[in-house]
Amino acid sequence: MDLILLFLVGLIATTLGTLAGGGGLISLPAMLALGIPVHSAIGANKVSNTVSSLSSFLVVYRQKGVTLKEGLKVIPISLAGGITGGLIAASISPDLMYKVAIVLLVFAFIFSFIGKADFSGHEAFTWSKKGTPLLYGIGIYDGVFGPGQGTLMLYLFSYLNIAYYRAVGLVRVATFSSCFGAAMSYISTGKIIWPLTIALLLGSLSGAQVGVRLAGNLKPKHVKPLLRIVTAALIIYIFIDNVVL
Repeated sequence: MDLILLFLVGLIATTLGTLAGGGGLISLPAMLALGIPVHSAIGANKVSNTVSSLSSFLVVYRQKGVTLKEGLKVIPISLAGGITGGLIAASISPDLMYKVAIVLLVFAFIFSFIGKADFSGHEAFTWSKKGTPLLYGIGIYDGVFGPGQGTLMLYLFSYLNIAYYRAVGLVRVATFSSCFGAAMSYISTGKIIWPLTIALLLGSLSGAQVGVRLAGNLKPKHVKPLLRIVTAALIIYIFIDNVVL
């Protein structure tokens, strides 16, 4: 029964995560509720996100929504950010990171109302003075903490006048690169419970395919309301997890 539940968790969480980020809102609490040890739950998430993110990027790439050149430009920035975040994680208290997460998400939520970007642009991703440091910063945040990484990236790509479907592809390849190293670490330390992880992975692969196909049909005007809902849910989740619990 747990394997079936984990498949469904992976399906739902990755569908949401592909469309607007925030898939961890569903997957991690669900796994902890099933009694899975926290390190094994996080490791399962990293392994499933690595594979499902790459699969959804390849779908967008095959449909010519994003180019391989753009993906290869994103990977080193996100990877470097993730590595940097991992190196400094030990020197930052969880309480501080909760506060940073809430500040970033509140800022993104407010920006979604005052910013003019609406995912209707046609720009390709290139290294730039404003985009590269921000993408690197989100990579650091993901390496240290993580919740809301995909959502913040979507806001960034909207700010850079990148169309939504292209942005989805770029977020997925960025997620792949930031999760890959973490997944290898959890595997090497023996934290992975493979039957549970494979069930989550299969659900995540299915969710990635569902999510990326829904994204291809989602109109730009519908993206911001969805992002706002996910952002508000992330803020509430992090606030409750830190303050109430």
